[in-house]
Amino acid sequence: MKYIWIQLLLLAGTGILVLMFVRRWDAAHTRAWKRMAFAAFVVANVYAVFRPQDVNWVANQLGVGRGADLVLYLLVVAMAFMTLNTFMRFRSLEAKLTDLARAIAVNDGQRANAERLGEVEGRPAAESEKVGQ
Repeated sequence: MKYIWIQLLLLAGTGILVLMFVRRWDAAHTRAWKRMAFAAFVVANVYAVFRPQDVNWVANQLGVGRGADLVLYLLVVAMAFMTLNTFMRFRSLEAKLTDLARAIAVNDGQRANAERLGEVEGRPAAESEKVGQ
């Protein structure tokens, strides 16, 4: 009975994560394998909350002393993956932003050059078009 409060707290946290993920399902642009990994994480989390002795058994089979240590090791690996994934996404966004800034600069330069070349004998382009008609 003493574990019931921590189980409720952990399950509530998992529920909040699921709600946030599902609520932003379309906006997240998440790949299918990430969605499946998240679903597996949720299932494993709920199972581990209800059956912590099984986590201890798995840890012992893998040569880790306690289930809590195993969970910590797995969280370190997951955090490293998330950090690398975020870093790669930021690099991609920075490259796209640089390409966009270059395209805008080239476009603005071409527009300014066209306006400058549109002048005939010191007259603005709008007046020279009237003269040509």
